[in-house]
Amino acid sequence: MPDSTSRRSLLYALLRPYRRAMLLGLVLGMLANAAGLATPLVTKWVLDTLGAGGSMTGPITVLLALVLMGAGIGLWQWFVMSTVAERVVLDARVSIVRRYFAARIDHLNRRPGGELVTRATSDPALLHEASGSVVGLINGAVALVGTLVLMGLLDLPLLGATLVAVVVVAVLMGALMPSIGRAEEAAQESVGRLGGALEGALRAIRTVKASRAETRQTDQITGYATEAAAHSIRAARRSAVVWTVSWTGINVAIIVILGVGALRAERGLIEVSTLIAFLLYAFQLMSPISELTQNLTAMQSGIAAATRIREVEAIEVEATQARTGSGATVAPAPPTRPRTGGSGPSTRPTGDAVLALRGVTARYVPDGPPAVRGVDLVIPRIGHTALVGPSGAGKTTLFSLLLRFLDPVEGEILLDGRPYAELGHAEVRARLAYVEQDAPVVPGTIRDNLRFTHPDASEEELWAALRSVQLADRVGLLEQGLDTSLTSTSVSGGERQRIALARAVLRTPDVLLLDEATAQVDGLTEAAVTRCFRERAAVGAVVTIAHRLSTVLDADQIAVLEHGRIRAVGTHADLVARDDLYRELVAALRIEADPGRRGAPQTVGATGSGRLMPPNP
Repeated sequence: MPDSTSRRSLLYALLRPYRRAMLLGLVLGMLANAAGLATPLVTKWVLDTLGAGGSMTGPITVLLALVLMGAGIGLWQWFVMSTVAERVVLDARVSIVRRYFAARIDHLNRRPGGELVTRATSDPALLHEASGSVVGLINGAVALVGTLVLMGLLDLPLLGATLVAVVVVAVLMGALMPSIGRAEEAAQESVGRLGGALEGALRAIRTVKASRAETRQTDQITGYATEAAAHSIRAARRSAVVWTVSWTGINVAIIVILGVGALRAERGLIEVSTLIAFLLYAFQLMSPISELTQNLTAMQSGIAAATRIREVEAIEVEATQARTGSGATVAPAPPTRPRTGGSGPSTRPTGDAVLALRGVTARYVPDGPPAVRGVDLVIPRIGHTALVGPSGAGKTTLFSLLLRFLDPVEGEILLDGRPYAELGHAEVRARLAYVEQDAPVVPGTIRDNLRFTHPDASEEELWAALRSVQLADRVGLLEQGLDTSLTSTSVSGGERQRIALARAVLRTPDVLLLDEATAQVDGLTEAAVTRCFRERAAVGAVVTIAHRLSTVLDADQIAVLEHGRIRAVGTHADLVARDDLYRELVAALRIEADPGRRGAPQTVGATGSGRLMPPNP
């Protein structure tokens, strides 16, 4: 945990880009303070002139001018500082969002999604008031000192009584302010945990209700809310004590000033006009002390928010581009085989590797056990490669490595014979397309989702992609067609999965990665998906993660993983004959190991028995 000095420096770093605007705000504040400080002296002039029977035109004009000038300058400062506040909040949010999307997947996944959202929404909002706290503190301090100096010029004994109250208030504020900051930070941490738990529970709301866990989840999440409220109440109570002490101290000082001043005026030691001017300054003293109290409270909240924002900025990001030893950016490799409309035959042998892993070892945390170790695998440029194995064998880790969500600690990955280390993340991913198992869709319409990877895709390309997953007719029947929102209940889960696949194959990628796109779909959807990736495997590389073996019975090669290693590679018939683990996986799903059944997709029903599903016409 950073100390108080470094924590303050975090807030100042966020404000530094606006130092010129803040300086203007400071100058305007000083001018407004000057107008305010001059007002009691001009009031004394008015009273002295009235007592002497002189003309009131001059004093009244000056007093009115001071009031109007102070109001105008104050309005200008308000405009300047409110603009700075909004821009500081905007910069913080933009910085956090950019960091999230530039971050390494393995680092980003260490925090719940709800907490990440809270850090991009609630935390920057606390900077709104804190952004003006520095200027407010300086203005308040100058106003306080100026008021005390002018009070001293009017009457030193009365100033002594005032200083006693000011010193007591300052000591109490200094003692209480740090605890307000700690309570604010703890409250934000609890809000972050609340957001993470609530986001996860709402995402799994069907499971929550089916498990009759509503009460347990409610108790857990409201527990975080209660914890946040407790910290916020603690901070509010400390703030209330600070405000009460400051106001009470000044009010007591005013009572003392009134009593002592009246005594001194009765004895002729000071004029009545001087006492009135002094009392006006005493009343004005409440303004800078209140400003100091308010800005110190805002600064503590802002420091807590800045600390949490800087924690986000500590998330490691992906390299934006690869560089050679000379510092020049490495250009992507040119295509090595021509294509016609994404479906033409290859002019190169299918055995040519588009991807190769050589002795790859990877782990998710530096000192943790390897997720995969010593992996050697060649992905042919043409054909279907399937990854199978028990849970935790390393299948998803291999996909993370291919997509550069994770980098190996040993070994290397080659794309067209070029090491990943020489290529930027975007260069690698531009050659790949990926469909996750749960096939998430982005908020928006079918058109928005299809164009998510290629925003410039034409209408014909969109419909061609839908036809490839046998969804064009269904979308054509929708009232809004491609502009149908995917939040609509008219789009089923299986159709969403096919939309995700259509997005991936919109423009034929060099490598199509499928994380078992048929694991949770009906037979018709499975047939459509299977036909699609078969067509792609005929002209490019398709790599699938298989959680049920019906997906991979006709794969050109199957890699069997266990404990992070590849233990066997071959065809279905070959592996059934020689690999015990593969036979166990087949037996577990009750799929008959019969090479004669190759060529038609199989589906494991709810009972676990395998059955043939005819391809969708």
